[in-house]
Amino acid sequence: MSHLLLATDTSGRNGSIALALVTPGQSDVEIVEVVPLAGGAFSAQLVPQIGALLEKHGYRKGDLGAFAVVSGPGSFTGLRVGLAAIKALAEALQKPIAAISLLEAVAWTSTAHGAARGRILAALDAGRGDVYVGDYELGPQMHMRNERPLSREEFIAEAKGAEASPKTIVTPDAVLAEMVRSAGIHAELIEYPNAGVIARLGWERLQRGQTVRPEELEANYIRHSDAEIFSKPAS
Repeated sequence: MSHLLLATDTSGRNGSIALALVTPGQSDVEIVEVVPLAGGAFSAQLVPQIGALLEKHGYRKGDLGAFAVVSGPGSFTGLRVGLAAIKALAEALQKPIAAISLLEAVAWTSTAHGAARGRILAALDAGRGDVYVGDYELGPQMHMRNERPLSREEFIAEAKGAEASPKTIVTPDAVLAEMVRSAGIHAELIEYPNAGVIARLGWERLQRGQTVRPEELEANYIRHSDAEIFSKPAS
């Protein structure tokens, strides 16, 4: 019997939500629809859009059987809005949640673009001249080696070091891709992963039992918020 999975991403300037049909014991995910969300108004859009999407396809909130949500890195405000909505729904319905890293989604998306299995460096613009970098090993399952923020200079140095031990560098950010290529290093420019990708990754995790309860769901900012940074006393 198929279950209804809701996936959301409110981590960036433009997010999305997706409905998917999944069947326990099967890896296939049938994406019912992906709906884009305009950045800057997630708090006003998200819950009404979820309701409208369910109604459009003849479902109610009570029909939802599981959730997948991007937990970071990304916009502090956007992530809080997305996680709060999923927490509330999952708690009310007593259904499991899979928390997905956006960097993991970037690495996973690269496989659909022909990237070979092996080491992958996934990169996202972090603002302020920084780059979010996820180091993954792709095989039958994806293994995260680490995720961390780097300056652009550190990222280029990391990318150059990748030439000694082969890694595929992937990003949905055209500016980052061009920066890496300008340094003489190959980089794959891929599509920004939407909530359909989050649904597929989430279903893999849900089937492995890698879930979190609503009270355990937290944002993975990778770096401190501005409030934390600027409240630190000067040394």
